[in-house]
Amino acid sequence: MKVTFFGVMWAAAQNIFFLGITAIVAGIIFYNITKLAHNVSLLIASGWQKIIFPGFSLRKQVIKKIALLLGMFCLSLALLRPQWGTKEQMIEQEGRELLVALDISRSMMASDIKPNRLAFAKSKIKKLVKLLHAERVGLIVFSGDAFVQCPLTRDTAAFNLFLDNVDAESLSSGTTSIAHAISKALQTFASLPTRKNKIVVVYTDGEDFSSGLTDIKEEAKKIGLHIFTYGVGTEEGAPVPVISDDGIIQGHQKDEQGKVVFSRLNSDILQALSRESGGKYIAPTQDESDMKTLVTYVESYEKERFDAKEIEQEEERYPWFVGIAFVCLLCEWLL
Repeated sequence: MKVTFFGVMWAAAQNIFFLGITAIVAGIIFYNITKLAHNVSLLIASGWQKIIFPGFSLRKQVIKKIALLLGMFCLSLALLRPQWGTKEQMIEQEGRELLVALDISRSMMASDIKPNRLAFAKSKIKKLVKLLHAERVGLIVFSGDAFVQCPLTRDTAAFNLFLDNVDAESLSSGTTSIAHAISKALQTFASLPTRKNKIVVVYTDGEDFSSGLTDIKEEAKKIGLHIFTYGVGTEEGAPVPVISDDGIIQGHQKDEQGKVVFSRLNSDILQALSRESGGKYIAPTQDESDMKTLVTYVESYEKERFDAKEIEQEEERYPWFVGIAFVCLLCEWLL
């Protein structure tokens, strides 16, 4: 918190009690000086003071006390970290750029992972973003098509806000196309041609109905896109629910024979996709070990420099007060 005293910006205003302490010390010092002068005048007449106490000087004692008071006062001000004036500083931003692709097809509402696959994936993505440091993260959502939900940003609060807006009501009723998600990642990184490391993490149950996945994988290899996949679901699977426009489950999806449609994790396709692109497949866990493993992989890539940012900062002025306090206390000691 910052407040302004006498036109100057002071940080750590909660330490204002230092000024109060200084005022109390000043009162005590001046009380002692007054009492000392009074006692001396009572004991010895003014004309005999230099004869009886040749080394005593009331003026010298007053100067010593004032130097001590001023020194303590300046130290108190220094502790408040006074700031005034501004200076421009160029901040070099470094890190890695990571795209997160989230499957929002209807099968992601299956509840083989509690509370459901979509909610589980979102919680894991938030944990990933929290564990990453100084990285720019973007969000792609996909089902039969794909679009950028959140552009690359270092603002994790904004990213999480976009992620929270992905809910049951936004689920697509179409099929799942992992190829479209990878294609959208390729388009995003195409606008950043100078980037050496291109990373995308795909959160999906592995159900894929795209026809051009092989061609997309070849294109990803050419530009050096590293694809990490995270399998959301279990091999046992769960029924695919039918969701109303209000996001309410109204039963389960059935096939043409009237049988309930089950959705199962297809880890084979995800493992192959990661392996062929130089990435890794991450199996889900109930603790944070899966995300920590993923963060370790991501941080193994070299950091790259983002655009430099120029910011204005208040200049710290406390060294001046420390210097004045040192001189005052030195004088008090030498006198």
